[in-house]
Amino acid sequence: MNPPHLAPPTGFSHAVRAAPGAMVFLAGQTALDGAGRIVGDGIVEQFERALTNLLDVAAAAGARPADLVKLTVFAVDVADYRSRARDLGAVWKRLVGSDYPAMAVIGATRLWDETALVEIEGIAVVR
Repeated sequence: MNPPHLAPPTGFSHAVRAAPGAMVFLAGQTALDGAGRIVGDGIVEQFERALTNLLDVAAAAGARPADLVKLTVFAVDVADYRSRARDLGAVWKRLVGSDYPAMAVIGATRLWDETALVEIEGIAVVR
């Protein structure tokens, strides 16, 4: 839902109305590999791995990418995140598609995993 009197959203929706279903709360995911190491040198590579991890967790709970209704992205360098928005959007479209949940990007001084540049948490509604 994107009211016409608000600025057009880029890479997010202002609101998502979820159909009735089971809510799935997705814990923050970073670019951890199966051995517990952060992989990817830059924000785009780490975003892709973190989003892949989040989608894997969602799938384990029975949620598809289209079921995502809310995401929060925590970034240690918001300026870098913004400067790579086009690349991040390409990753999003390849992994999720052209629909966007309600989203926010929050600047963080550091994340739990000290070498992580980005963490993504979310909510899905499985219909």
